[in-house]
Amino acid sequence: MEAAEAQLGHQADKVTAASKLIELGATTMRIARFKDVAEAVHYGIPCGAGGDEGQHALRLAGDDPYAGLSETGERIAIDKWLAPIVPVNIFGIGLNYRAHAQETGAQIPEHPILFMKPTTTVTGPGDPIVLPASCTHGPEVDFEAELAVVIGRTAKDVSEAQALDHVLGYTCANDVSARRWQKHGGARQWVRGKSFDGFCPLGPVLVTADEIPNPQVLDVRCLLNGETMQTGQTSDMIFSVAQLIAYLSRDTTLLPGTLILTGTPVGVGFARTPPVFLADGDQVRVEIEHLGGLENPVQDASA
Repeated sequence: MEAAEAQLGHQADKVTAASKLIELGATTMRIARFKDVAEAVHYGIPCGAGGDEGQHALRLAGDDPYAGLSETGERIAIDKWLAPIVPVNIFGIGLNYRAHAQETGAQIPEHPILFMKPTTTVTGPGDPIVLPASCTHGPEVDFEAELAVVIGRTAKDVSEAQALDHVLGYTCANDVSARRWQKHGGARQWVRGKSFDGFCPLGPVLVTADEIPNPQVLDVRCLLNGETMQTGQTSDMIFSVAQLIAYLSRDTTLLPGTLILTGTPVGVGFARTPPVFLADGDQVRVEIEHLGGLENPVQDASA
């Protein structure tokens, strides 16, 4: 009991710290996480504008956004982009766009379809999506452009009306999925097909929630080798971001750093005729309005 109370107290401190992060003095708050040339990891505000993040950042003091970050005024070169956050948990939502549900032949779900991904799936911009060696029955690895929500305040039993108050920010995500493992090799459980290393690219930045007052009006695209494969808008979601947070927090504590993948729009590879799956040498790019573009090469495990 004492341990539980201590953890809740620690999380309350993190709530305050997350609020400090949002209040940092920039008109558009785009938080990057990156390595410098000496391999040191930093948080910073990219010096580019909009989706053009540039290769330099104004470094933020601190190594944990939930322990508090502050401006330093120091400009530093970005040597390697990293995922903008290190999530504590990852919740995924399936079939959450009406047009996507229709393209798969599925009925519109009455309740959110929930699965989880391990944190070992997280990778950053520019890192390869590795096609697993265990995909031995032919091509099956698919792309899914998604809006990712990062919880910044401990949430439990929050109402839909209060849900967005618990959001720290948003980023682009690719819910990479091995379809045979998802549908057949995982005993009807989706988790296995979505849990291989590197199957959750994130980035390039975390855009704080104050810059996205309405997450239900964002355009979402996925491009494969420059060709648009998926296009949609978050207005097509069956369950809104606020509804998802309220649903997930029911009798369940969502800690700061919880990541919610909110579903993917129409145009996924397995639903196409003929199907389109990722192959060695491909480039896949997720673009979300106001959040920028997340691009990753595809690499076969044997390479």
